[in-house]
Amino acid sequence: MRFGLFGSAQARRPDPRGPDTDSSQGFREWIENNVEAEALGFHSTFVVEHHFTGFGQVSASLNLLTWLGARTSTLRLGTAVLVLPWHNPVLLAEQAATLDLLSGGRLDFGIGKGYRYNEFAGFGVAMEEADSRFDEAMEIIIRAFVSDTPFSHRGRYWQYDNIVVEPPTAQRPHPPFWMGAGSERSVRQVAERGYNMLLGQHDLAEDVLRHLAQFRADVTARGRAYDPMQVAVARAVHFADTPEDLEAGLCAALPGASADQQARRAAGRRARAVRPP
Repeated sequence: MRFGLFGSAQARRPDPRGPDTDSSQGFREWIENNVEAEALGFHSTFVVEHHFTGFGQVSASLNLLTWLGARTSTLRLGTAVLVLPWHNPVLLAEQAATLDLLSGGRLDFGIGKGYRYNEFAGFGVAMEEADSRFDEAMEIIIRAFVSDTPFSHRGRYWQYDNIVVEPPTAQRPHPPFWMGAGSERSVRQVAERGYNMLLGQHDLAEDVLRHLAQFRADVTARGRAYDPMQVAVARAVHFADTPEDLEAGLCAALPGASADQQARRAAGRRARAVRPP
């Protein structure tokens, strides 16, 4: 077992009616916490990507991880996750390769399809296209990472003519892929693709055990050896000095966890509704 960090940072928006606010403070504290985590022997850090929240969640995770990469030397730098339907896949491959190269091959490339309706709406992307956009983006990103000669692509969403993506990655043929999963269908997809699996922090313990058992069975059924290091399980942790601090922490965390779970369930229902029979 290895221990790492998972989470986000916050860049507070200045309040024009209040005292001056240093919007960078939350990001800088997150950086310092991770620098300390490396010194304590932590293996990795994974950071989320979210948009349009109104409370300053991380939106440009590769930028933040690049800054962290310059302050660390051994900590693995993970995205959990980059939501592919919102990104130009070639630009994303270039940015990821740059981080991997400068960090000495420490990028863990976590990717997902997204589940928050307001984020898809904000980008003007139909949520019903999440699966097909994800599949096409992954095809392009893999080709971008492994091709040392120019290639072209003609797809439903993206078209490229005679391009070679630079720079090359430090890890060859590409950084490890990690894919978020939270259902039987998505666990099966991770195994089919041969990726590592990320399980969310709000999953119930029995769901985590069920997903782990299914992933192991699916990987083995495809003739591959199951490696427990191919699975990352995120758990929310709150340190409290007193029972009162604990109660306050639970009251603050539970509404957000509940809202996140509801958003994921709604995304699952929408996906099932548009999936062809």
